[in-house]
Amino acid sequence: MPPEIRIYFEGDKSLKAGFDAFFKEIRNRAGGARRQVRIVATGGTPERDFGIAMRKHPASWNILLRDSEGPWNQDLSAALCGKHGWPPSQVDSMFWMVQMMESWFHADKDALEDYYRSGFRREALKPNPKVEEISKQDLIEGLNAATKDTTKGKYHKTKHAPALLQSIKPALVRKAAPHCERFFKVVLDKLG
Repeated sequence: MPPEIRIYFEGDKSLKAGFDAFFKEIRNRAGGARRQVRIVATGGTPERDFGIAMRKHPASWNILLRDSEGPWNQDLSAALCGKHGWPPSQVDSMFWMVQMMESWFHADKDALEDYYRSGFRREALKPNPKVEEISKQDLIEGLNAATKDTTKGKYHKTKHAPALLQSIKPALVRKAAPHCERFFKVVLDKLG
């Protein structure tokens, strides 16, 4: 196992503190194994930044975490490797937020309600407990409808998502989102 794990996530740098909190179990396990975890924002260029990471940090385990932007397709990682000329072995270092990061918020509706408080309309969110099956459009429309009358205002990714990532319970997300569970399991298993 390399001494450093570098997780390149698709999203604004404002989300870093949220991902740091959400991946606390991974960071703690890495610390106990004397390994370092770096969580790196890629903005809108996740593939470019991941490609650079493979060249600049070859001794690290570079991980790409990004939105699938639609229903899960088992060929997503292989297609990405083919498109960018990356070795097929990189498939094992790619993980997906299906259909997008916001599906994770739907797994912990209590945390959403606690964050938005007054005016929050929980019933506007899709009740499907299999959050990765909720379409990208329904995820966003549900969040917007549920939050539009709150004092914090309608859901805004860079304003609200960092705090939401810090408040949602990873155990609930892992139970409702199989690809999130896979990410945790693979990384934690490698850390021993």
